[in-house]
Amino acid sequence: MATARKLRALRGAVALGGAAALTLSAGCAPQGSTSVSAQRTVSYWLWDANQLPAYQGCARDFEKKNPGLNVKITQVGWDDYWTKLTAAFIADTAPDVFTDHVSKFAQLADLGVLAPLDELPATKGIKNADYQPGLGASWIGQDGHRYGAPKDWDTVALFYNKKMTKAAGVSAEDLNSLAWNPKDGGTFEKTIAHLTVDRNGIRGDEPGFDKHHVRTYGLATNDAGHADGQTQWSPFTGSAGWHYTNKRQWGDHYNYDQPVFKNAIRWYFGLAKKGYLAPFTDFSESNGPEVQLGSGRAAIAMHGSWMISTFAGLKGIDVGTALTPVGPSGHRATMMNGLADSISKHAKNKEGAEKWVAYLASSACQKTVGEHRIVFPATKAGTAAAVAAYKKEGIDTTAFTKPVADRTTFPFPVTDYAADIDALMSPAMQDIYANGVSVSGVLDRTNEQINFLFDQDHS
Repeated sequence: MATARKLRALRGAVALGGAAALTLSAGCAPQGSTSVSAQRTVSYWLWDANQLPAYQGCARDFEKKNPGLNVKITQVGWDDYWTKLTAAFIADTAPDVFTDHVSKFAQLADLGVLAPLDELPATKGIKNADYQPGLGASWIGQDGHRYGAPKDWDTVALFYNKKMTKAAGVSAEDLNSLAWNPKDGGTFEKTIAHLTVDRNGIRGDEPGFDKHHVRTYGLATNDAGHADGQTQWSPFTGSAGWHYTNKRQWGDHYNYDQPVFKNAIRWYFGLAKKGYLAPFTDFSESNGPEVQLGSGRAAIAMHGSWMISTFAGLKGIDVGTALTPVGPSGHRATMMNGLADSISKHAKNKEGAEKWVAYLASSACQKTVGEHRIVFPATKAGTAAAVAAYKKEGIDTTAFTKPVADRTTFPFPVTDYAADIDALMSPAMQDIYANGVSVSGVLDRTNEQINFLFDQDHS
C-alpha cells in the first residue's frame, strides 16, 4: 500500500510540473531564516485577473483590521499557474496562501504540501454549514482534515441569442422547460434543430436542410469535455442519473463504461453528426462558445456562471439565460464546482496566512467579492451580494442560482489520479467527437485503464 501511495505521489508530481517535484514533501523552511519583512507580509497567489480588484479590496480591509500585516497578491494566468506553483514548492518559495482548484486537490494533498486548516487556530472554526451546500465537503481529505476554505462556486446553464430565439418562435418559457432523452433527444434536440440554419436559410428540422453547410448551429461547441465534461455533457449525464464514481467523494472506481453514460455521450456527440452541434474543429482558445454566440455562429451556448459578465458584454447581442434541460431521471442537473484558499504547509508566515484565509472565508470579504459580480462567493451573504450586483446591471442569474436552491447540483469528482484520468479521457472524448469512433469501444477500454490505477492500491 505504501508503495502504491509513493507511485501515486510520483505521478501527481510529474503531472503538476516535473519529476523534480519528488522532493516536495521533504521540503521545509530553514529554521530561523524568516525575516521581519516576511513576518509582516502574507503572500497570496490567484490566477483570475478579473477577480484581482475584488481581492485587492479584501486585502485593504484585512490590513486595516490587522495592523502590521500586509498582503502581497500575485496574479498568474491559468496556463502557467500550476507549473510556477510547483516550481515554488520545490524551491521553497511557495506563497503562504494560494487559490486551489478541486481537480488539483488530491495531488497536492498526496504530496503533503497543504496545511490542515482544522488544526490552525484562526481557521479551525470553518465548517461546512458556513457555505452553500456541498462546497465545504469537497475540501475534506481522505484523512478527515480540511485543506481548503471555500471561496466561490459555479454552476452551468444555457446562454442564448434572444434575437435568434424570437425569430424562431422559441420563448424564454420554452427554453426553461426543455427536456431530453437519449432516444429522440426530446424537446431539447427539437429546439436546437429548429434554431440551426444552413447557408440557404433552411432550418435543421425542415426538409432540404444541408448539415454540411451550416450557417448557424443550434448549439455551440466547447471542446470534448475532458474527464469531467463540466460545460459540455455533464448536465446530460447528471440528469440521466449517472455518477462519475462509486462514491460521492474520494471514489476508487470510475463508471465511464456504464450504459447510461455511453448512451448519453452517444446522443450528445451525435448532435454534431446531425449538424445541430458545432463540429469539434470549430472550437479553439480564440473561438470559444461566447465568440460563437457573439458572431452568430451559434444560437445557444452552454457555459458556466463565471462567464455571465462576458456573455452579457457581447456587443450587439441581447443574451438570455435558461436552465439546463430535464433528463431521463425526471430532474435537471448541473455540476456545482468551487474554488478554495489553501495554506502552504511550510508557509513563511503561517500565523498571518491563517488570519488571511479566515478573512477570505468570511462573509465580509465574500460580500466584497460578490459586489464585483465576477463569481458567486461561497457564503450565502456573498452570493446574495453577487445576485444584487448582477441585478443592478439588469442581469438575471436565476438559471445559475435556482439549481442550488433546488438541490439539483452534483460535485466535481474528487479522486486520486486526477491528472492521469484526464490524460486518458481527453483523447478518448475527442476521438468520439472528432472521429466518430465507437463509443462503447473507446469508453470500455479507457475506463478499464483508469480503474487499473486504483486496483494497484488494493493489490
